[in-house]
Amino acid sequence: MFRHYVVALSIAALVSAGLVTSLNAQARAPANAKGAYKVGKTPWGDPDIQGIWNFGTITPLQRPLQGEFADKSDLSPDEIAKINDAEANRASAENRKNISKEQDRDLAYNAEWWDRGVSVGRTSLIIDPSDGRLPEYTQAGKERLAKLEGGMGGERRGFDSYASRALNERCLVYRPVPVRSSGYNNNAQIVQGPGYVAMLQEQIHETRIIPVDGRPFTSDSIRPWLGVSRGRWEGDTLVVETRNFHPDSNYEGSGPNRVVTEKFTRTGPDSMSYEFTVNDPTIWVRPFTGQVPWRIDEGPLFEYACHEGNYGMVNLLRGQRNLEKAAATKPNER
Repeated sequence: MFRHYVVALSIAALVSAGLVTSLNAQARAPANAKGAYKVGKTPWGDPDIQGIWNFGTITPLQRPLQGEFADKSDLSPDEIAKINDAEANRASAENRKNISKEQDRDLAYNAEWWDRGVSVGRTSLIIDPSDGRLPEYTQAGKERLAKLEGGMGGERRGFDSYASRALNERCLVYRPVPVRSSGYNNNAQIVQGPGYVAMLQEQIHETRIIPVDGRPFTSDSIRPWLGVSRGRWEGDTLVVETRNFHPDSNYEGSGPNRVVTEKFTRTGPDSMSYEFTVNDPTIWVRPFTGQVPWRIDEGPLFEYACHEGNYGMVNLLRGQRNLEKAAATKPNER
């Protein structure tokens, strides 16, 4: 969204590192100062977490293994400012004058279309384990990860048919569970009703319907792409447990066996802590937990008109068929 890009660019370029640090501190408020913010209530008495929220961030899921941030968890104000400034200018016309054609191609869109967000003040979204890294993969996890060639759908990214492409390319799912940031459209609208919380994600417009009335999970045979969610209130925090994921779903190698616990805690009139724990003993030797501060957005959300079977997919497969025909007509160069 252009409006959101302008807001994010302004924040990244002009806001002080102190404010970004403050947002991070607000997101951690439930652990540091219980009851510091008095959350409003809905007419039926549930904590009110409604609104359009932006979860965009350039902080990676994992801490880098090498480089200046490999051995630290928190960033200094100067480091935060430097990272945000680099993001604000990464796709600018001025920056594109000094990069190669390949780098320019990989940047794809011009600056108006990127809305990746800002640093949360840490070197990783993962806060547990303390090294900011995903836990060690099990042997089965290593084997499954080796079979996946990227994408959010869990499919091998071949070109045999539309079914071998990732779910985001097929316009089915873009935001997995737990929610993660990408290059743009990092927005979700939360609305509440008696016994329910609904979250509409802007990109590919998935809507998660989360009952909070104590009902049990559905049968294991029911496995949507985003899993089956059940919520409950613990004080002012919405705790959502999601399981029963589709067999072909994928989150860092984890598929149908993962159980995700999300915690949504409003920490201020325009801020919310989003914490998630992922547990899949078939993939990792232990669970891991991440945390992202969300911030309120004035909206509105716009339609993301992506539909399965669109021209992009047809042309992608047609292009591969043409490459195969061209390769077949060339003499063997071995």
